Amino acid sequence: MLSARLCVAVLALGLAGACPAAAADYTAPPAHGIAMHGDMKYGPGFTHFDYAYPDAPKGGTITSEATGSFDSFNPFVLRGQPAAGITLLYETLTEQALDEPFTEYGLLAETIEMPEDRSWVAFNLRPEARWHDGKPVTAEDVVWTFNTLIEKGAPFYRYYYADVSSVKATTDRRVLFVFKEGVNRELPLIVGQLPVLPKHWWQDKDFANPPFEPPLGSGPYRVKGFEAGRSITYQRIDEYWGKNVPVMRGRWNADVMIYEYFRDRDIATEALKAGTFDLRAENSSKRWATAFDFPALSAGMAIKEEIPDRSIASMQAFVFNTRRPVFQDRKVREAIGYAFDFEWTNKALMYGAYIRTDSYFDNSELGSTGLPEGAELALLEPHRDRLPPEVFTQEFKVPVTDGSGNPRQNLRAALALLRDAGWKVDGGALKDPDGRELAFEILLVSPDSERLVLPFAANLQKLGIKASVRTVDPAQYQNRVRSFDFDMIIGSFPQSPSPGNEQRDFWSSSVADEPGSRNTIGIKDPVVDALVEKVIQAPDRAALVAATRALDRVLLWGFYVVPQFHSESYRLVYWNKFGKPAISPDTSPGYPDTWWVDPEKVAAVEAWRRNRN
Repeated sequence: MLSARLCVAVLALGLAGACPAAAADYTAPPAHGIAMHGDMKYGPGFTHFDYAYPDAPKGGTITSEATGSFDSFNPFVLRGQPAAGITLLYETLTEQALDEPFTEYGLLAETIEMPEDRSWVAFNLRPEARWHDGKPVTAEDVVWTFNTLIEKGAPFYRYYYADVSSVKATTDRRVLFVFKEGVNRELPLIVGQLPVLPKHWWQDKDFANPPFEPPLGSGPYRVKGFEAGRSITYQRIDEYWGKNVPVMRGRWNADVMIYEYFRDRDIATEALKAGTFDLRAENSSKRWATAFDFPALSAGMAIKEEIPDRSIASMQAFVFNTRRPVFQDRKVREAIGYAFDFEWTNKALMYGAYIRTDSYFDNSELGSTGLPEGAELALLEPHRDRLPPEVFTQEFKVPVTDGSGNPRQNLRAALALLRDAGWKVDGGALKDPDGRELAFEILLVSPDSERLVLPFAANLQKLGIKASVRTVDPAQYQNRVRSFDFDMIIGSFPQSPSPGNEQRDFWSSSVADEPGSRNTIGIKDPVVDALVEKVIQAPDRAALVAATRALDRVLLWGFYVVPQFHSESYRLVYWNKFGKPAISPDTSPGYPDTWWVDPEKVAAVEAWRRNRN
């Protein structure tokens, strides 16, 4: 049988008899899931994920914290601050298993059809899938959602789904995605991640500027009530259509989910201890070490717990905006990195709780180590003339200090680099040959970050660099970052065990000037572009690892960021009112979707509180 793409060419020549009917070209045996590489862990008859307890009791209330405010219920556009938890209303075609590298199983989709070459994928929707108003979820909803997100959604969607050639509803319950030429094994999986929206609810509304009212969804919760900018409450739907779908069994067990907003996390810490909300995932080592010695913890009514985190460590870092002239010189960026004294910072400010990050794919096989060799070297070799020689001759290492707080040797190395780049100290300030000072602003969104940033700025001052620190509210911060109106920020580049199309949005030239893209650095490098495509087109796991290591190495030697640090555990403080499965996935603590409210524990906590009063 001729392939679908070859048939298109033959039909164009008027030789219709040479091809079978178009529908026959886009059929394949239905499957219950898709794996990126290798086999699926869960077979066709599986009933639930191992990390979910299928008989978890339903009921109770879970209250979580949120920071700042909200003024939108549409998380799919750049405009506004979407309400915390709003994605509880929506579902995707498939659901990713958190205990496999990258495998998805049907959620809205009952079965999935895909040819061996992955040139297209079709999803057959479950007949029982329903919107909250009782109307069925249809293939036309999927088509409308895809087209709307591409045309009116955040820029991310245009680049994430850039290799989709067409989408069509072939029946009321079957939707077909056809892909562009080229190898992109990830496309069927990322199409499966598409959040599906109800066409009939949105068709008379402006998607880019929607009304401030709770939208219609198909997920396990609906909006019960809200107070603009202060709190939002979600109610579990008893008749939720998907409660017995294998990927959902034992999940989303609370009857009510509430998100309470606080101005900052220090205020929220006291609210947690007072019982205003139930759980905190703590990202401050200082608070973790000092802020939670309270009576409920001593009485066993609250729990302080570390859960191992085996996921890829995100590259959290000081991020240079290379659109700024001052940061366009690689030597300047490298020099500034020497001013960050991680060893002293970790010991003096963070209670030794962190590990230095030295890869964009740290804590995984995907990160570069040693010198490039084998398949990785073969990918880099054609670009040798356009890459720094260190890519081939030195293993990348972040600068290290003695932890004394006086990193003289590192600052001397930094000053040497700056002099090589044409800068010199004049009157206590670092200036270029035209007399312009090296000065920039570090933009922050959280006061928590100031104690980390101020010592860094002080070391920069020793070099004659004027680094001012400014903390703004979340809305202003979001707007400035989206429009690239900053010099330096603290940013993060989260990665999955199977990198793919999202790498375009992080690093590619095509999105560098697109407001709202995740290429906050502003990288425009044809070598990076080429390596990103190698990652996306990797035909197997070995090729993916080689391409990712090559990309990681080039990014590191570009000195686009000053790497910070990561933790090897999730740090949770919570009121002792929950039950949870015996197994946690490697990439999540399981809260809140697989936990449940235990009535006996709730009663014990409430009795303890009454006795305290």
